Amino acid sequence: MTQQSYGPLKPARRDFIKKAGAAGSAALFTGMLPGGAWAAGSDAPEKKEVKIGFIPLTDCASVVMASVLGFDKKYGVTIIPSKEASWPGVRDKLVSGELDMAHVLYGLIYGVHMGTAGPKKDMAVLMNLNHNGQAITLSKKLADKGAVDGPSLAKLMTTDKREYTFAQTFPTGTHAMWLYYWLATYGVNPMKDAKVITVPPPQMVANMRIGNMDGYCVGEPWGHRAIIDGIGITGITTQDIWKDHPEKVLGTTADFVKKYPNTARAVTAAIIEAGKWIDASLSNKNKMAETIAEKSYVNTSVDAINQRILGRYQNGLGKTWDDPNYMKFFNDGSVNFPYLSDGMWFLTQHKRWGLIKDHPDYLGLAKQINQIDIYKDAAAAAKVSVPKELMRTHKLLDGTVWDGKDPKKYADSFKIRA
Repeated sequence: MTQQSYGPLKPARRDFIKKAGAAGSAALFTGMLPGGAWAAGSDAPEKKEVKIGFIPLTDCASVVMASVLGFDKKYGVTIIPSKEASWPGVRDKLVSGELDMAHVLYGLIYGVHMGTAGPKKDMAVLMNLNHNGQAITLSKKLADKGAVDGPSLAKLMTTDKREYTFAQTFPTGTHAMWLYYWLATYGVNPMKDAKVITVPPPQMVANMRIGNMDGYCVGEPWGHRAIIDGIGITGITTQDIWKDHPEKVLGTTADFVKKYPNTARAVTAAIIEAGKWIDASLSNKNKMAETIAEKSYVNTSVDAINQRILGRYQNGLGKTWDDPNYMKFFNDGSVNFPYLSDGMWFLTQHKRWGLIKDHPDYLGLAKQINQIDIYKDAAAAAKVSVPKELMRTHKLLDGTVWDGKDPKKYADSFKIRA
């Protein structure tokens, strides 16, 4: 499928791109007044202030930096980052309209749209925010018994029988899917062979410290934090489950996009630029780490963030390595494009684990949710190229290949499922 299927640009969208491309770095749009106000133009952002929720995680960085560095003003909007306590809280505030947009789990947006993650509401993915950079942490107690990776964990669970508890961050979210996929790869059925609980990301380390779980899957810095604190080890990074996997997205409701399309484009363009800035240099990554470590954002030490953001990994057992597939926010634009196949993959896993009963219209839903047109306009304004194809192909940890071409067959192909 190619971009031609989405039809010609509407006049307002052409204006948006034309103005964005014609402007200088100080004020991107022609016709802008001092302070970012618009003089005129059908492509002006309809809503000037945009409240964007985020959870204290490293991958909120492009949303935060778009605000801190003023990329938002360049596009005629003001991003107001709003620190949230949990993913269910983000969901509720998006659905109610208290938040305009959010740094949010890919699978949460799809779950709300399907009605499997709470109240059903039509949702939208504007862009992908990052690839890679999550991890599955195992407790030091498990590691002391020899469980340091998938095979050794599965072995321990069969020889030392008891109830094993693992935590994820939201039932339809990315971390749940990485955890389930990893366990199932080594013969552990997460629905039958373990107890799975939901814990907000910033509370993972504290819960492991007091013995509430044997392992958890979460975004950084909460994997590395467990190593710094001496209570956990890294069993696997999520990029070793799926290299360059989709992770957080810029999510909103379909109603917001319909009512404020120009605002959606402007915010998307600003965050694309922020991601590009982060990935551009070592010094930018370090500045980002220093910024988001602050109390108003992630609230942790800089060293909990800046090692893994540079690809410098340690597993808590003495092993260190440089990982080329660390968390990326731009990667020449490949990170940010909302591939239809990425969204469809989460639906296949929701089907696999019984979160949805019947096969949905995988491709139709992805086309409905992922705002390809708006992304292309925003990318053009930010002078970023877009892929020609709307699908991408990857081989995952267990050797299966996902390309989005036959989602029903793929979803039904797994031996271990609900």
